[in-house]
Amino acid sequence: MPLLLLLGLSRWTSEYDELLISKVNSDLRIAEQYLSRIMVSTGTNLSSIAGTAEFSQALSQPKSIQLAYLERKRTELGMDFLYYLPTTTPIDSIRWPVIQSALTGNPSTAIDIFDVADMEKFSAVLAQQARIDLIPTEAAVPTERTTEVRGMIVHSASPVTLDGQSGVIVGGILLNRNLDFIDTINELVYLNAVTGGVSQGTATLFLEDVRVSTNVRLFENVRALGTRVSAEVRQVVLDDGATWLDRAFVVNDWYISGYLPVNDSFGARVGMLYVGFLEEPFSTAKKDAILWMLVAFIAVLLISAPLFLLLAKSIFAPLEAMTKIMKRVEGGDLSARNGNISATGEIGQVAAHLDSLLEQVQDRDRELRDWAGQLNSRVDRRTSELRDANTKLEETTQQLVMSEKLAAIGEITAGVAHEINNPVAVIQGNVDVMREALGSATKEVETELTLIDRQITRITAIVGKLLQFARPGDFSGNHSSVTLNSAVADCLVLVDHELNTKNIKVQTHLNKTPTIRIDPGELQQVIVNLIMNAAQAMANNGVLILRLKNEKHEGQSGASLTVHDNGPGIEADRIGKVFDPFFTTKPGEGTGLGLSISQTIIQRAGGLISVNNHVSGGAEFRVWLPAATEVNPDTTEIAAQ
Repeated sequence: MPLLLLLGLSRWTSEYDELLISKVNSDLRIAEQYLSRIMVSTGTNLSSIAGTAEFSQALSQPKSIQLAYLERKRTELGMDFLYYLPTTTPIDSIRWPVIQSALTGNPSTAIDIFDVADMEKFSAVLAQQARIDLIPTEAAVPTERTTEVRGMIVHSASPVTLDGQSGVIVGGILLNRNLDFIDTINELVYLNAVTGGVSQGTATLFLEDVRVSTNVRLFENVRALGTRVSAEVRQVVLDDGATWLDRAFVVNDWYISGYLPVNDSFGARVGMLYVGFLEEPFSTAKKDAILWMLVAFIAVLLISAPLFLLLAKSIFAPLEAMTKIMKRVEGGDLSARNGNISATGEIGQVAAHLDSLLEQVQDRDRELRDWAGQLNSRVDRRTSELRDANTKLEETTQQLVMSEKLAAIGEITAGVAHEINNPVAVIQGNVDVMREALGSATKEVETELTLIDRQITRITAIVGKLLQFARPGDFSGNHSSVTLNSAVADCLVLVDHELNTKNIKVQTHLNKTPTIRIDPGELQQVIVNLIMNAAQAMANNGVLILRLKNEKHEGQSGASLTVHDNGPGIEADRIGKVFDPFFTTKPGEGTGLGLSISQTIIQRAGGLISVNNHVSGGAEFRVWLPAATEVNPDTTEIAAQ
């Protein structure tokens, strides 16, 4: 229950935070739309002036009348500057893209940054209004500047094409200290705030990272003009050009904030538009909600815990009593019984049934003790007879016992192998059916199906070894003419990965040898088995030496293969057992059939296999096989030196 509560609180908290971020994102879009509307209306107002007969008449009047007309229109439209530029002005001397666009006949409006000289052309008051002293701000990017003298302007230009007059009319609105602009955004966004009707929202316009128009308060009645945004927000919005939607520290408190980059007519990021609301009321509400949920949870626990304890007692007390009875019975007290217990229903029935079973056990125990007494006397009598017979049998039939043991192992092995093959075939068949039935959907479980295939292959290989050991004659392949040289080369390719994994160096001395007759697959099995055993016997960075040469044995021509490793060798008391079935030096890893099967294969081909510890260290296995024209199947000598 606590885990479920924690999961629910985490999910609810996450969704609550996402809701706040979604709200500030919506607020930011409203502020962005209002700024766009200001720019559009500024351009529309200029275009309406440019096409009027009144403006055409004013342009035909002396300069003083033109200026008076433009000043009157500037005041009516609430602009900070308004002027007319004839087309005789060289376009190359105009640095503002909005004016260049208008001179080509296309009205344009954008945000531009004016320096002091640009603004003083219109009015010294305008330049003074734009001037803002910087206030040291916690977490902002360090700067040596003390004053922001530039102005952020809504800059608009519209072409003029009247009879006898051609040019552009240019106007602009200074956004620095433009409190009507920023307060209007705040009212649009936070008029119906969710904090009881009292607006906790704020809006700000930044010139780069400096607040040039804001309703964020530095003190109670002092706006935070000249304070700067944090370095983290500046990096994301101004440097990376991304929109910030997250909590952020604003001047002196945490706000759920949205920052949007503002670009000028040159396409450069010159500022930011911000909206946000105080985080504290929402954090308090969230904490209160969590607290109430915890209190409710604890109350539920306090009420339900006694009920659960009573229920548990009615179930576990009879079970504990039965457990004690079973321990007494295990200790030898077969007379212990449950008797009448307080439990009813299924538990009472179990207790009664247990008593009935204990009665039967006690009766059977008495009978067994009687039979045991009779049996002991018979056993004592027969034991003496069997001891004498067993002594004679052990002395005279040691070799026969060993032969029968191997034959029995072979029969059992064959039976077990065949019994294993049946369920393995069923498993493999069902895996194939699953692949056909699922089709492309097998991709989701391909790893598991592949693992099953590999384990089935492994089981099949083990079963093959068991059958090969049990009935070697059934697995004798078709003998053909091969050379040890080609067989060794093929085997080295097969074991290359294992040797590389352990960084084992292979030294070969492969003289050309005569052709021999043996099943190629069985020969490859023998060579791979010897190489893998040698690799497993050595530590990393070992050396494996392979030698091929012509060699005669008892007058027969043939070829010999020597596999020599530089491992620890084979213990003297074990070297004579390495070819015994099921003997292994790696308990838990191998079947102990590898060398036994290899011996059977070589003998069946008329050859010899032997092992000894080399004088320089390590074990050395030697395989000799007769030449193809001189195969003698009766040669079955095994030398263990």
